[in-house]
Order: sequence, then C-alpha cells, then structure tokens
Amino acid sequence: MPTHLSLTSNLAYLGLIFGLIVIPRALQRFRLPAPLSCFALGMLATRLLGPSYHDSTLVLLATLGISSLFLFAGLEVDLDSLRRGRWPLLAHLAFSGGILAAGTWVAMRYAGYPWNSGLLLALAVFTPSTGFILESLASLGLDEDERYWVTIKAIGSEILALAVVFVVLQSDSAQHLGVSSLTMLGMMIGIPLVFGVLGRVIVPYAPGSEFSLLVMVGLIAAYVTDDLGVHYLVGAFLAGFIARLLRRRMPGLASPENLRAIQLFASFFIPFYFFGAGMGVPAEALQWEALRWGLMLTGVIVPLRIAIVWCQRRFITGETATGSLKVATALTPTLIFTLVIATILRDRFGIGDTLYGALLAYAALATLLPLFVLAKQPDFTPAVPAGLVEREGVDVDAV
Repeated sequence: MPTHLSLTSNLAYLGLIFGLIVIPRALQRFRLPAPLSCFALGMLATRLLGPSYHDSTLVLLATLGISSLFLFAGLEVDLDSLRRGRWPLLAHLAFSGGILAAGTWVAMRYAGYPWNSGLLLALAVFTPSTGFILESLASLGLDEDERYWVTIKAIGSEILALAVVFVVLQSDSAQHLGVSSLTMLGMMIGIPLVFGVLGRVIVPYAPGSEFSLLVMVGLIAAYVTDDLGVHYLVGAFLAGFIARLLRRRMPGLASPENLRAIQLFASFFIPFYFFGAGMGVPAEALQWEALRWGLMLTGVIVPLRIAIVWCQRRFITGETATGSLKVATALTPTLIFTLVIATILRDRFGIGDTLYGALLAYAALATLLPLFVLAKQPDFTPAVPAGLVEREGVDVDAV
C-alpha cells in the first residue's frame, strides 16, 4: 500500500512538472506569458483539488523559484552601467518617489488605508517587474540604446522598491526596525566573508562549484530575510548583488556562464512559484467586481505610467517620441512585484478579496500590453543553413 501511494505521488509530481514546463511554453506562441499561464493553472488546480490543498514539496520548489529569480536579478545589477546613466536614472527615481508618495496619499485620502498599506499598494501598481522585463527584452524589437535604458530604469526601480518594502514591513516599531536593520547590515558584511571563505576552501579544489555555492548562499539569505518578516526576494537579491560586486576578486561567481546557469535554474523553478500563487487565490477574488476594478486600475495607472516615462525620455534626455514611447511601454509589466505585494497586503494587512483580485487583473493586463504592442511576430519558417543555399542553390522563398 505505501508503495502504491508513493508511485501515485511520483506520477503526480511528474505530471505537474510536465504540465508547468510544456503547456505554458506552448501557449507562448499566442503571446501569453508563461508565468500567467502557470498562475492560471494554479487557480484551476485549486478548483479541482479544493482550497485547503497544501503540499510542502510545492512550497519548497516555489521558494527555490522566487529566490533564484531575485538572485539572478541581483547578479544583473551592473554598477558601471548605472553610473553611465546616473543622471537620467536619478531623475527617474525622483519621479518614481514622487509618484509613490502621490499614490500613497490617494490610497490614504480616498480609500482610508493607513500609510504603510497605502505605500505598499502604490508599490504594487507602479513598480516594474525587472526579472520578467529583462527576460522578454529580446522579443520586444528594441534597439541597443532602448534596451539599455529599459534595463537600468527597471533595475533602479527595483532597488528603490526593495528598500521601501524593507522599511514598511519593519515599521511596526522602532526596535523592530533597528534589529532588522542591524541584521541586514550583518548580512552585508557576512555574505562577502562567506563567499571569501568558500572561494578559498572549496572553489580551488572543486572547479565549477561557484554555481552551487551561489545558489546555496542566496537561498540561506532569502530564508533569513523571510524570517525577519520581509520576504525571500530581499535576501536573494542582496546575495546576488554582493556576488556581482565581488566579480573582480571572485570572477567565477558573476561570470557570464554562471549568470546563464542561474537564469536557467530560475526558469525551471519559477513556474512552481506562480502555480503555487495561483492556488492561493480565493474564489472571492475572482468575481466580476474584482475584474471591473482591475480594468479601472489598468485604464488609469498604465497610461499614467507610460506618460510619466515618456515625458522623462522626451523632454529630459531628448529622445524621439517613438523611442520614448517604446521604452515607456516596455516598462509597464508589474507581474511579479504586484503578485508579491498583493499577497503581503492580503496576508499581513487584511485587504479585501475584491482589491486583491483587482491587483491580479491589473498585473496580468499591464504585463500583456508590451507583448502585444511591441513584441515581434514569431517566425515559424524553418531556417535553411547558408552553406546549403550556396552549395545546392536552394530557393529560400520556396521553403
């Protein structure tokens, strides 16, 4: 009997892995982002298995997914690139701070939220999802300069948002904020020391181990910040950022090969995070009222965000109107940040299911926009090797 149950469980996990890897990728040909498809599959699974279903293995896989994704995001921070565009970036962050303050005021004045939940709500709708944006950049038809500005603006916004999230979630008391700040300072000092020790004791005798050690340190840092009450993503991002800073002393940590390996690792596990998040959506959040509010949020916030970035690019940096619009549109996806913050708002600040559902609808619509407006139509024509054309005289147009 136990053998039969074990076999059934193994088959269920294999089916889940197959479904989360294959089905969302197949749907991408219709310009549906894989994370949204995984999220929808999670909501479907909840309807089939019941809202009380919980699996510790799925929780672990989801944690690996979100931690590795933000570990990669930290590794992507290039200080030289940020310095090169520092003045436009600082202007962008100043505008972002002003918009967050205005959004917080609106939430407090007209919705009656306290300042902390109002600020988190503003972060949920205004913060671009850097990991998703960077992954989709190649398909958006942007030139090199436009990709550069999208990248540094998204990374800068993410760093600002993570700092604000940390302060807000630790602001229940000055003592709590002080202890958490000292813990974070200890991590900033301790993580480089850990990397240094591992680099001397293990790496010289285990070539290629940098990937495993980086994932391990990132995961431990993620659990430390989650235990502080912040979130996994803060610690994972910090570990990746520090590893990037150490690239001269330990070039293997942030080497192009390691970055690619972390990206592939995250791409395998992040579907479990979205699937698990979809399973956590209550039925009350899927009502027509939530969709209506989500459409209203999208209709107001997305054009406002595009207009703000467009004006910055057009009148501060002197970019063309079309180029400014492309950069602004590419920065609209908020998928991961909206999902994370919406979950925090629901679990810790008790927002209603209608607003929670509205935030999910907003995240989905804002994420889909650049994929339908900017993305190049995929070419399914089989490629013909150039050598074959030269040798055999193949008519490419006839293939």
